[in-house]
Amino acid sequence: MEVRDNLKYTEDHEWISINNDIVTLGITDYAQDSLSDIVYVELPEVGTIVESGETVGSIESVKAVAELYSPVSGEVVDVNKDLADQPDLINTDPYDDGWMIKIQVDLVELSSAILMDKEEYEEYIGKLKGK
Repeated sequence: MEVRDNLKYTEDHEWISINNDIVTLGITDYAQDSLSDIVYVELPEVGTIVESGETVGSIESVKAVAELYSPVSGEVVDVNKDLADQPDLINTDPYDDGWMIKIQVDLVELSSAILMDKEEYEEYIGKLKGK
């Protein structure tokens, strides 16, 4: 299972990368592995205003349907259109080709978001697995 140094993580197994005031959001390798084969992804439209903690999409796999939550508030400025035809990109490459949405955020609010670094997220997963 891959956990990257340069990302931040949530307890709901989303990851974000931060580039100035643009946050890219996706689900972690742990999440995609738990879901198994992803067959459909529903994402918001560009221009949608999202609030921290709210559902911004859903991920359907052969095993379950999972919600995608935004750990930040802001405006959706881009959506990964490739996922409409290739939702399995999330399984094969959750951190690069499998990104889901980009949100323009207020940097002050971003600093108050509850996020974990790589080590904290790995420890969190370990607890979930009972290790």
